[in-house]
Amino acid sequence: MIALANGCSKSSGTTDAGTASAPDKSVAPAASAVLATSPASSSAPAAAASSGPADDQALCPEEMVFIPGPKPFCIDRWEDILVDRSTGNRLSPYYPVDRKLAMRLASDWETKRSTLGTDEGKAIAVPPLSAWQRGTDADPMAVSKPGETPNGYVSGKVAQRACENAGKRLCKQDEWVRACRGSEKRQFPYGDKHEQGKCNMFRFTHPGAVLHNDVTTGHLDPRMNLVSDKQGPLLHKTGETRTCRSDWGQDGVFDMVGNLDEWIDDPEGTFLGGFYSRSKKDGCSSIVKNHPFEYFDYSLGVRCCRDAGK
Repeated sequence: MIALANGCSKSSGTTDAGTASAPDKSVAPAASAVLATSPASSSAPAAAASSGPADDQALCPEEMVFIPGPKPFCIDRWEDILVDRSTGNRLSPYYPVDRKLAMRLASDWETKRSTLGTDEGKAIAVPPLSAWQRGTDADPMAVSKPGETPNGYVSGKVAQRACENAGKRLCKQDEWVRACRGSEKRQFPYGDKHEQGKCNMFRFTHPGAVLHNDVTTGHLDPRMNLVSDKQGPLLHKTGETRTCRSDWGQDGVFDMVGNLDEWIDDPEGTFLGGFYSRSKKDGCSSIVKNHPFEYFDYSLGVRCCRDAGK
């Protein structure tokens, strides 16, 4: 379809004000409890067995991978979905958390879709926004599980809040890169050289070209991550790209390169890994630092870390 673009544009996404207060961990539901109430698709890849001693993996929750070293830590095995902390209800992956903005985007793009883009793009419906989400000021919590559409439209502040609500935190840059490179310290999860298709990266279609005939605008259109090309959906479900696994023995972390960019712990604003249509081949070294922590668009998601044993 349309050639590659490098991703986000400052004018096409937006920023949010974040959240006002720190989470009260005494009442936050455990991530494992939410996992139990929301079974994954039967077609999703199961979590692999731990490569290290059982007591090492026991230092991490079951949905996280133990990363050994002088400062061992745990990292989410899959890119995160967002749920409401108090109810466990799933937040749509196609809208920002802010309910008023989400409602406005749903309404605006229902009108705009008939006037912009290709015929293929006009045929893509605006995804539904549930009555529950329209009426609730949700408090996001990150949940890592396979076979799910990961949440895009996530700002750094929302990502930080979501991880904290799950009893975790945003990864530090060195932690994220270390986890991505795997135990063999490779440039890509699968090896040292770029191989097209091994990770969901460098796709030859940009959703903005299909939906708007313009890759630089409309980055809050709720349909952006619903676009497909000849290879299938541009955004993959968590763990679907089995060749994009950063190996740690018999265990591994999925989709650290491609699919969605992931925020890290930097109040100035940094995200890593690249998203599906970014025209870069730098693997675990992929980094973007030109957006503030409050910025968000369709290509931005989250994955959490925590100290091992906590």
